[in-house]
Amino acid sequence: MTAIKSDASVDSRQTDVADDDPLSKVPQVTVAFWIVKIFATTLGETGGDALSMQLKLGYAVSTLIFLAFFLITLGAQIASKHYHPLFYWAVVVATTTVGTTTSDYLDRSVGLGYVKSSAFELGLVIAVLVAWHYSTGKIEVDHVTNRKNETFYWLTILVSNTLGTALGDFVATTTGLGFEGGALVFAGLLAVVGALYFLTALPRSLLFWAAYVLTRPLGATLGDVLTKPHADGGLNLSRIASSLVIAAIMTILIASTSLRKRGWRQVAIETQ
Repeated sequence: MTAIKSDASVDSRQTDVADDDPLSKVPQVTVAFWIVKIFATTLGETGGDALSMQLKLGYAVSTLIFLAFFLITLGAQIASKHYHPLFYWAVVVATTTVGTTTSDYLDRSVGLGYVKSSAFELGLVIAVLVAWHYSTGKIEVDHVTNRKNETFYWLTILVSNTLGTALGDFVATTTGLGFEGGALVFAGLLAVVGALYFLTALPRSLLFWAAYVLTRPLGATLGDVLTKPHADGGLNLSRIASSLVIAAIMTILIASTSLRKRGWRQVAIETQ
């Protein structure tokens, strides 16, 4: 069939198809990726609090429940042969919920507090990234095709989401900025990381993980804005109801993005 090379829209779609690696088990890092990631981290905050606080299961029991959920979803993700949106984002949500309850357990039950907990978890993130680079020679963020890289990828996400929860609580509570102020701080820091991505030659993997850590406290503070009592600066919405609504929005976004990619592939096939 004749390729319509003069059509700019088709050309852009073909480029998107070419950039979509069928062997990679993680999605392309696009604007849509970060939007869904922020929703996932917000869901992790409201979902984690729903079990530990609203259902009064406590941090330790909630952490065990979400850890089991994480292991189940991670098993499905690892068993898949390619990127599967449902499996991938289910693991992301699982890491955010585990991160929420684990961070709260360290901060409050163990008594580390937000500062010590954040410092400890930052050290863990750095240690995992150093071990990843030492073990494989390169930190992959958008081309994960083997078991070793995938293991480091998810371990880094799990630890970074735990760190992000502690940072969100520290900025919102300890500094006195409140949840809205904390959300603005982390949104501003994400804008700085975005500017560094476009304006500098800093390692893309470093900027990716910096953004990944920052989206967690942004989502955590947004979740707190929705569910915390009015006296604490929140909207006092139900944690369970908020979690269900956010999950529904996430599902729509993921489905629409996946369908659009399938459409791009079909256009590429038909115009070759």
